[in-house]
Amino acid sequence: MITEDEFLTLLDEELSLSVARQDLARDIDSLPGWDSLHVLRLLGVLEARTGRPLALTELLEARTLGRVLELAVRDA
Repeated sequence: MITEDEFLTLLDEELSLSVARQDLARDIDSLPGWDSLHVLRLLGVLEARTGRPLALTELLEARTLGRVLELAVRDA
């Protein structure tokens, strides 16, 4: 299972996205530096970290990083 703190560290170290805890609730498109390639990179990083596949369609539909985290830890 990935905690919020671990997720924030992962975003910073793996995607070079420095976001704060309150940014987890912001719309992804409003995050500074966010682009569509981050979704694919994040998918790969989360799958490697959790050891299980995640649905790309669900990640694409997620509007916040908080929702992405929920999807990553779901059924863990």
